[in-house]
Amino acid sequence: MSVGKNEPRRDGPAKLTGRALYLDDMSIPGCWHGATVRSTVPHGRIKSVSYDPDFAWNECVIVTAKDIPGKNIVTLIEPDQPLLADGLVRHREEAIVLIAHPDRATAYEAAKRVKIEYEPLPPVFDMEKSDKAFKSYLIERGDLDAGFAAADFVVEGEYRTPSQEQAYIENNAIAAYEENGVLIVTGSLQCPYYVLKAMKQIFNRDESRVRIIQAVTGGGFGGK
Repeated sequence: MSVGKNEPRRDGPAKLTGRALYLDDMSIPGCWHGATVRSTVPHGRIKSVSYDPDFAWNECVIVTAKDIPGKNIVTLIEPDQPLLADGLVRHREEAIVLIAHPDRATAYEAAKRVKIEYEPLPPVFDMEKSDKAFKSYLIERGDLDAGFAAADFVVEGEYRTPSQEQAYIENNAIAAYEENGVLIVTGSLQCPYYVLKAMKQIFNRDESRVRIIQAVTGGGFGGK
């Protein structure tokens, strides 16, 4: 590569000709499709989970927090987010029940047939009123008091950033299957080692039994 010279994108020809396969382009034999039942309240206790008796649940696989073989936690920076809500929901759209079915439309319909009853709890919508700091940093170096005393000017300020959405074109998409005792997870993602770290804890497996593959990704910008 040289300054002032255009270089062809390495992934350009495959994407232009359709050879690049996004997850939705892949054909996985025997694939079951997943749907997620999510919280409809911002904060509350889960009183009950019921299933429509007129639906063919014997055709589905249903997973709740009690079915997780390892730790019910999404291990990332801080271990503070459960994979599936267990008794308590802390925000709208928090995952509670996972459902799988060989037919995608039926999986989505099954999710609609799950009824969750809540005991509402007061939500906190104002960051200033929250008693929880999700992340704080303490940086110490040298003698701060002496530095302030010797400074010609001391500038203090409070800095805020608005919420952001990456707005990638391709939806989040993941496929998982087991091969020779190894759990293989492939999909539209940016940080395979983050996913590996989480999968090891959730499935109670070491690195030799989990493999993460980044498929062709239709945009991410830090959101995947």
